[in-house]
Amino acid sequence: MRRLCSNAPVSSLPAPTVPSPDVRVRAAIWIAVTSAFAALNFYALSNRSDRDQDVVYEYDLLAGAVFAYGLLFVFVLAITSGLPRREALGLRPPESWWKAVALSLGSVVVIFVGAAIVLSVLGAGDEQNLAPEDWDGSRAGAYAASFLAIVFIGPTVEELLYRGAGMSLLAPYGSWVAVAGTAVLFGLGHGLLLSLGAFIWFGLVIGVLRLRTGSLYPAIFAHSLFNAVGMIGPLVV
Repeated sequence: MRRLCSNAPVSSLPAPTVPSPDVRVRAAIWIAVTSAFAALNFYALSNRSDRDQDVVYEYDLLAGAVFAYGLLFVFVLAITSGLPRREALGLRPPESWWKAVALSLGSVVVIFVGAAIVLSVLGAGDEQNLAPEDWDGSRAGAYAASFLAIVFIGPTVEELLYRGAGMSLLAPYGSWVAVAGTAVLFGLGHGLLLSLGAFIWFGLVIGVLRLRTGSLYPAIFAHSLFNAVGMIGPLVV
């Protein structure tokens, strides 16, 4: 099977090397597709009316997530076809689970603090408008479906796309190019202008977590935890 670079496993994101023609083509396709995805989201969100926060109490959110993330997951499989996929996606256990969990929890705290600062400076508020304002027990089933989409499906596929395939394909150009490049495209992929800085900050922190642990699992865990707090926190507070 092909390797993404010639002298080290990609899961450890080695120092810059000369990427093979195959990797250059794959990286270019990955950038093109994620850029198109970002442009599509910016267009769609710029032409919508303000999203009702009760959207988390509608089953449509899960249906849309399954469709959109299903397409992205197929792309992840396609762009890593013919490569050692587990290596390319970072799907290996970290050297220490305890250290990985600690780093993941610390990353979530750093993300919240940094994002709060960025959003307060820009006055963006909750631009995504996905956090519920209050609990509606009569629509608990729809809320559970939205929780599944936001906390499990979304983070898993996004991490496979950006910190998995994306960081591995950009790794031959340098670890920090991989971290910064995927963070920017991850931020743009959400299609929200005022919150862009917060999303890029999120991507940078999770990218460093991926570097520090050499595994994608902590990134998925931290992303899911962050989203879970965003879903549950407003109901508790």
